[in-house]
Amino acid sequence: MYIDYYKILGVNKNATQEEIKKAYRKLARKHHPDLNPNDKNAKSNFQQINEANEVLSDPEKRKKYDQYGKDWQHAEQFEKAEQNQKQSSGSFRKEYSGTQFEGDFSDFFESMFGGSARTGRSRQVKFRGEDFSAEIHLNLIDAYETHKQTLTVNGKNIRITIPAGIENGQTIKIQGHGGPGINGGPNGDLYITFLIENHPKFKRLGNDLYTTADLDLYTAVLGGEITIDTLDSKVKLKVSPGTQNGSKIKLKGKGFPVYKKEGQFGDLYITYSVVVPRNLTEKQKKLFTELSKL
Repeated sequence: MYIDYYKILGVNKNATQEEIKKAYRKLARKHHPDLNPNDKNAKSNFQQINEANEVLSDPEKRKKYDQYGKDWQHAEQFEKAEQNQKQSSGSFRKEYSGTQFEGDFSDFFESMFGGSARTGRSRQVKFRGEDFSAEIHLNLIDAYETHKQTLTVNGKNIRITIPAGIENGQTIKIQGHGGPGINGGPNGDLYITFLIENHPKFKRLGNDLYTTADLDLYTAVLGGEITIDTLDSKVKLKVSPGTQNGSKIKLKGKGFPVYKKEGQFGDLYITYSVVVPRNLTEKQKKLFTELSKL
């Protein structure tokens, strides 16, 4: 699919580098996602603006884009084919971008650039499309549950299912959702990398979760019951008398879901933090003094 980068930036094809730079800065400020939190298209618009600037602000890329249009990223392949055609004749076997060609070179050149072949045969040479890369940012709660998301790639909306338990930095491949192939060649693939933000209360290591729970001094000394939060619920815990600061307990199966393994979870490890009371009343101080003498 052809994307008019000049139209995206609002400049004409004879625009100077300074005009392109100025237009990009203006649009980038206007469409930045952080400044448009209520605009669901802000992120995709911002990505297209960045893409257009990346090509048009680079003289070499811009030259290829102006010459080859939507196929500008394959310019080197076209130019190499043209150069080889001038230097070579007869039969050949050569590989370009993972695609093999066999036969008279003029057939290949004709399929790429038009014209008549010396052998009278015509063969369409297929090129695989470019692979695309994208990032999806999730918080820990999002990664905890299987859910669907829609992302926009090259102007197309793609709805994907994100399995529970996805890892930070994990990359998955969506086949056929990259750049379009040339001359009927296969589309490239889309590679999505997931970036999971830190949680203020829970730390994730693999499929296990780690957290701390405050314990007042009286419960630590005498024992009792407290309620703590997990990622999806609340749990009541019995505290043994004489629980020490920094002691740990494990809640089996209350950790993070295991990726693509339905019903399997890691564990939740809880570290107790005993809170020493402050601003004691005179009566409380007296009682603690009496205790210290026993």
